Amino acid sequence: MSTAPTVYDVAERAGVSIATVSRVYRSPDTVRAGTRDRVLAAARDLGYVPSGNARGLASRSTGVLGLCFPDYSDPDAEAADAEDEDAAMLYSDQIIRGMERAARRHGYALLIAASLKGGPESLVATVAGRVDGFAVMARTVPTAELEVISRRQPVVMLAGPREGGERLDHLDHIEVANREGQRELTHHLLADHHLRRLAYVGSAEESPDVEARFRGFQDACREAGAPVPDAPDLRVAMMTQAEGARAADALCDRAGPLPEALVFANDQLAVGALHALERRGLKVPDDVVVTGFDGITLGRLVRPTLTTVRQPMLRMGEAAADLLVSRLNGTHTGAPESQMLPVTLARRSSCGCGE
Repeated sequence: MSTAPTVYDVAERAGVSIATVSRVYRSPDTVRAGTRDRVLAAARDLGYVPSGNARGLASRSTGVLGLCFPDYSDPDAEAADAEDEDAAMLYSDQIIRGMERAARRHGYALLIAASLKGGPESLVATVAGRVDGFAVMARTVPTAELEVISRRQPVVMLAGPREGGERLDHLDHIEVANREGQRELTHHLLADHHLRRLAYVGSAEESPDVEARFRGFQDACREAGAPVPDAPDLRVAMMTQAEGARAADALCDRAGPLPEALVFANDQLAVGALHALERRGLKVPDDVVVTGFDGITLGRLVRPTLTTVRQPMLRMGEAAADLLVSRLNGTHTGAPESQMLPVTLARRSSCGCGE
């Protein structure tokens, strides 16, 4: 591996002082936009990552792994089940728990950056300079930025396919079988319950996961000879219970017959829909079937229990830590790896199967 670029190299490339480079990373608002952009461009070109502390000048080892994650907290879920801590354990919480568990097993601590406030540049700089390697959720940080960081330390992308193939994306990836899971769930509704009028509810800004789930929904409809929609029946602003309730109300208020099944892109949306349908006096699954995706604990506690696709959220976090450590200790070398973790269908009461 070549000698790591230093703050002196960045300063020389950008034509500024070392103090200015430091201010760009420590207090970016104090630096004029043009100068800041020039420094960040020089850092990208050189593959420079700011050190998190003085130890980084002598050794790159910090004994810490990082996880970059947007804040997906759902106040509705947390407030509704405050007496049961596990009930509010959402997708992100499970991944964090799995990664922390595996990191500790390997003798590492875990640093979590759970917000994008300040922009992706500051997020990358803050985390990468303080850890030995890190995992990042797909579309949290531009892949081009991660490619720069990966020259100096291992980076694992979570829940997203390789972008542009090997030509553009040289990162390790860990995904789950979203498309296959949604296809199996939709096939269950079509073939086992003989439903035909299915409404799919996705998100306004599709994540790679949700995109794959909708493709799986289309696959199952096509295979069953059912109508294949070009787009979700409804898109929501956020994947929360409140948005799920609004989506259920909107679909119920549309002209024409009520859909036989509401297929939601995640469990939080589906749980919100269950509450809204109950308020309207509609029975699930007698009047309408409801399904989700993820397998969060809350889905087992609501009534009726939620039919969903369980993805291995804990295992995803564990796999990320395991892969990072194997890269760091040299036991795993070579080309970027893509791991696909399996999912399982949970047939419960909200589709009529009971549990």
